[in-house]
Amino acid sequence: MSEQPVVVPETGHDHASHQRFRLDLAYDGSGFHGWAAQPGLRTVQGVLEEALGRVTRVPVPVTVAGRTDTGVHARGQVCHLDLPPAVLAALPGRSDRDPAVALLSRLAGVLPADVVVRAATPVSGDFDARFSALGRRYRYRISDGPGAHDPLRRDVLRHRRELDVEAMARASAVLLGEHDFLSFCRPREGATTIRSLELLDWRRPEEGRADAGLVVATVVADAFCHHMVRSLVGTLLPVGEGRAPEDWPAAVLAARTRQAARRGTAGAAPLAPPHGLTLEHVAYPDPEGYAAQAGRSRTTRG
Repeated sequence: MSEQPVVVPETGHDHASHQRFRLDLAYDGSGFHGWAAQPGLRTVQGVLEEALGRVTRVPVPVTVAGRTDTGVHARGQVCHLDLPPAVLAALPGRSDRDPAVALLSRLAGVLPADVVVRAATPVSGDFDARFSALGRRYRYRISDGPGAHDPLRRDVLRHRRELDVEAMARASAVLLGEHDFLSFCRPREGATTIRSLELLDWRRPEEGRADAGLVVATVVADAFCHHMVRSLVGTLLPVGEGRAPEDWPAAVLAARTRQAARRGTAGAAPLAPPHGLTLEHVAYPDPEGYAAQAGRSRTTRG
């Protein structure tokens, strides 16, 4: 049984008095057309904002740390929202709960099973889920043999060939650092495709560890442009299969053209399928650094 919605009296629109909240959430992306709200399509943003509207009885737009594609999952997604004083006062209802606790509880009562808000935290108005972030960490999970295939996991790509993890790791090394990743991105008009790739690590976790038996890529950067992680993985898979030389990803990077990954010496290198990808974590500075980091991000990325 869902909780009753908050009844909020009419108020003005003094945003300076609003309380900003950080929401930490996880979702199974299988049933969503990505994060961003789209008319007529089920999206994570659309479902979350609908739930917030039911709880607060006012429109509550959210700003997200990183938009995920159709089918991509998240364990550590972050967004922020602003609530007016009247909503804050009404959230606990007849209880003496803190408004953040009440917000978390009420959202749990109306959200579908494939979206979970894990924490609702009051933050200063300087916090920006997107621009205050220092970096994002994704993992791409692959099962490349019958012993690792698991029909109960929807966050793993079932791959048809065994992969050479060491070759993929060697081919990834040259991609680290600050580069123009145009060859690995779908560019957005007016925005840069220069990113700082801090980690691109390929491992096969041992028995007893999480994801044992899988091939797991951990990818960390200050930010990612559209399709960047899936394109990096898609370019490295042929290397792991032995169909492309280890220096091919470096050549794709150097070409700085979206066509490079389609015309490489090893043939086509499509985007890796979305369902193997999960946003694991978004890192932020200490609260006193929110505004400065947001300013730097807006200047460099737009």
